[in-house]
Amino acid sequence: MLSGSIQISGETLSSAEVKDICDSLRANSVRLLSLRGCHISDRDFHRISRHVADCQSLAQLNLNLGVVSNINRVKQLAEALASNRSIHSLFLHGTPLTDSGLAVLIPVLSLHPSLISLDLGDCILGDEGMNLICGLLPPDGAKSGLKELTLSANPAITVKGWAHLAIAVAHSSQLRVLNLDYNPLGDHVAGMLAVAVASSRTLEVVDLEGTGLTNQSAQMQDHRLSSCQRGLKIPYWQKQKCDSFLMNHILTSAF
Repeated sequence: MLSGSIQISGETLSSAEVKDICDSLRANSVRLLSLRGCHISDRDFHRISRHVADCQSLAQLNLNLGVVSNINRVKQLAEALASNRSIHSLFLHGTPLTDSGLAVLIPVLSLHPSLISLDLGDCILGDEGMNLICGLLPPDGAKSGLKELTLSANPAITVKGWAHLAIAVAHSSQLRVLNLDYNPLGDHVAGMLAVAVASSRTLEVVDLEGTGLTNQSAQMQDHRLSSCQRGLKIPYWQKQKCDSFLMNHILTSAF
């Protein structure tokens, strides 16, 4: 365990362990709290949330893989984030959040003064959720927003939702990293995103692994990279269903 970090994965936490976590949060001695996949009683989750609210040292909070397992916990997390001022990275990957749960979180996330990285991968989000997320990507000059956004594995989002994201990305003045892997994007959505990425002045990395893109998308990406004035990384592009010559050219241009 690193100094200033508490990292526990897949365990059932006892009340004594929760007390130690809360004491560390109260002492402002924790920068990273990761409880990935842990089983925590409702009472103990509430205790941890209260101390997260007041902690001034906490920079990264990882509650991946179902820790925030119901709407009551979503509300408690929202209350904690409304008071907290230090968290810059929040990881909720694999949370059964849904659009209704995200609607509870978004108002506090949009007002958080430090949040720059958000992982909402595999959170059962749809188009309504995507509309809410776009509010975290303010246009140029509006206010600070996310620099890193993960939306992996949210297959219920339709073309309409991705269109809203493309518009937000095109105008965002902050976003650097966008992870869209394992969404069934297809060529049509990829085309919209290609235009958005070309318009963005800040985007540096776009992860499109496992998104079902074909030669049509590869040709668009090849053209975009050829005319792009900044470096842009597209990890795992080689795993798409594209011609090997195009893939090699894209990878050479991107890296």
